[in-house]
Amino acid sequence: MIAPDMERLHLTPAVADALAALGWTTDDPRVRDAAPTAARGHALIIVTPPAAAYAAPALAGLISRLASEGGRALLMAPAPELAEWGALAHALSRTSALRVQTAHGVARAARRLRSDSLDLLVASPGAAGALLHRGALKAGALSAVILAGPERWDGVEALEALMGDLPKETQRILIASDSDVAAQLGERYARRALTLGAPAADSPPTAPVGPVRTVGVAWERRASALADLLEVLDPDSLTVWTADRSRHAAIGAALPGGDSAIRVVTGDVPKADVVVAFDPPDSERLRRLADAGDVVLLMPPGTERWTARIADPRRPLRLPGVADAAEAAAAGRRAMVVRYLEQGGVDRALLALGPLLERYDPAAVAAALYELWTPQSTAPAPGDTAPTAQPTSRTAKVFVGVGRNDGATPNDLVAVLTKEVRVPKEQIGRIEVRDSYMLVELPSADAARIAEALTGREIRRKRVMAKLDRGREPPGGEGNGRERARTGRNRRERPQR
Repeated sequence: MIAPDMERLHLTPAVADALAALGWTTDDPRVRDAAPTAARGHALIIVTPPAAAYAAPALAGLISRLASEGGRALLMAPAPELAEWGALAHALSRTSALRVQTAHGVARAARRLRSDSLDLLVASPGAAGALLHRGALKAGALSAVILAGPERWDGVEALEALMGDLPKETQRILIASDSDVAAQLGERYARRALTLGAPAADSPPTAPVGPVRTVGVAWERRASALADLLEVLDPDSLTVWTADRSRHAAIGAALPGGDSAIRVVTGDVPKADVVVAFDPPDSERLRRLADAGDVVLLMPPGTERWTARIADPRRPLRLPGVADAAEAAAAGRRAMVVRYLEQGGVDRALLALGPLLERYDPAAVAAALYELWTPQSTAPAPGDTAPTAQPTSRTAKVFVGVGRNDGATPNDLVAVLTKEVRVPKEQIGRIEVRDSYMLVELPSADAARIAEALTGREIRRKRVMAKLDRGREPPGGEGNGRERARTGRNRRERPQR
């Protein structure tokens, strides 16, 4: 029986009941606006915290449309979050006849696509790109595409290949936590879409809430991490808040049963010594959680920037399980070094390092090489700060002569830096996009070399010039970015108009 408050949302009874079972009601504007818009086949852009749970109303609308009208849809999500998005799609479609698959590989998905036995495919951008390349996934056969968390994707190659061949009538739903990324991709791929959740252009920035404690943990380990958290903090009372009810059973299984001082809630939070945000909250929700008790934010990969935006100061809390995992990773690296030493073949390296080994302690040289070898060493510890959210003395800005007027996005620049110039993604900082150029933060020690390697590369079919930025605006303001590039090469050259 369809939930009474869902009757006018254009949802099928089965999907409406599934959405209500997750805890969603029409009291939430995301349900009132996102669900019917998606169900009617219109384009939609949603700015939400970085978690699949918040996309439930829009996904419910799409699933209802597929169940009623037929068609095939593709949902592309970041690889670490694939299980989360797949679980949500299965939860909303479990009582319908819709055929859903989460593609952790490509073989089975390719077979089902070719046999026309698949209605909704949930895949990472890499898997979707491989299926496109094989010809199993055809853009022209898609009636809807959902781009979930594109700011957390490893690359945009699959997106470019897919969207370039997508029919104009194909429904586009974009779900992002970064409003700038949402606006840029919406302008390119989902024009005239209804936008929900984006802050008004003239609204003042929201003050962060703090102090809060943070725990870096994998998406799939969140429930089990609660037991470690309970052991470490030993609070008199604990409340776990979730954005929906989809994980309540897993949370209940992970925590001690029969303890009245432990609660799991969706919605309003009662007072407690410790309040754990199981899902990333928005700013307003975090404020209400802080009013109820001391807040601990679970922070899966990809949520660091969002957490830094809404919470400050942040105090990282390391759990025993997380420390064990870190030690296991370190042991794996040591084993790799041992295997290489035992295999021999280090003569070339010894020749290059000989002068350093004579001047410095060999252990110090090895430690320095290790720091250079592991890009993650340049990233902040989980819960400390968002990666490269603020420039530091160790970063420098590089001017890149391609911008918004050329159709270029930060993802375009990141793709060239990582794939062609071989810059580790962890070393790429904040990217500012202007009308005719970009500014990207890079490690100061390598910025000049990277700029030289980047010069002459093509972004959006334009060969670009890159150089160290000296902190001055281009002559005449932002609109003269190309003039700046030209005059940088020859200041006596008369600017062209």
